[in-house]
Amino acid sequence: MKTRKIAIIGVGHVGAHVLSALVTQGIADEIVLIDSNPKKSACECQDIKDSIPYMPHRVRVSVGDYPDLKDCDVIVNASGKITILSETHDRVEEMKFTVPVAKGFIPKVKASGFNGIFLNISNPCDIVTAEIAKGLGLPKGHVFGTGTGLDSARLVSHLAEYTGIDHKSITAYMIGEHGAQQFAPWSQVSFGSHKLSELAGKDKRFQFSGEEMIKATIDGAWTVFDGKDCTEYAIAATAARIIRAVLHDEKVIMPVSAPLDGEYGEHDVFAGIPAIIGKDGCEEVITMDLTDEELAHFHECCEGIRGNIKIADEM
Repeated sequence: MKTRKIAIIGVGHVGAHVLSALVTQGIADEIVLIDSNPKKSACECQDIKDSIPYMPHRVRVSVGDYPDLKDCDVIVNASGKITILSETHDRVEEMKFTVPVAKGFIPKVKASGFNGIFLNISNPCDIVTAEIAKGLGLPKGHVFGTGTGLDSARLVSHLAEYTGIDHKSITAYMIGEHGAQQFAPWSQVSFGSHKLSELAGKDKRFQFSGEEMIKATIDGAWTVFDGKDCTEYAIAATAARIIRAVLHDEKVIMPVSAPLDGEYGEHDVFAGIPAIIGKDGCEEVITMDLTDEELAHFHECCEGIRGNIKIADEM
């Protein structure tokens, strides 16, 4: 039986919580930790190993180095410098740190012979993901990012609280840039088999301000950050869910930072959009029937991302 092996690059707040989620849920059989600070990877490794005897699953965790990545099924990039956001609530500013770090480890990952799926968590997600994909040269879809996945979950959570409908019965996405310009295409939101537009005309529970709902969704991330100078649980849960979908070839539809090659009229850009996730990573972008206004907004997001990718290329 094949061993499911995962590597985490960057074991800070997010990386450590991804580790915890993978171990707690028994998603991986083996996890390798790599960090620029050997003491950090060593302490997180020891801490989680001490907890495993009380976990329902047996998982092997070790401190490793880039040659250990060759036989990994999935690599997660969680490297970052979250303190940059203390000065500004702009994820794009993080690229000053995360892009050079990614460019530093890309040759090492490539030299290891890694040929699996690469999931990027680091921000700005769409931009860093694009740099990693370009550098590694893996097949299309084998490199993708969490993108607007967490934001979409937060939107669903708000909709569930407002309407009283269980979140599992709600389909809603945040799309575009994983940042201030992301938005919800309300034409695609549904509760069970009913579109939001159908329900809003006859039930007050569905008569809410879309702008206020989007603002609450975006501001939610900063509520977390401003309270503890980081975000941890939700993004780790998002990454774990994606990894499970890859390892079990679930073919589940999730919003991720996906490579666009003609979908929605966009090329050479990564952006948040629903896609089918399976053993080959981001296997297929879902094409939604957006309104003209929603499509125009999506194009604006992609143009902004594309401009930042050009800046990243020159770093």
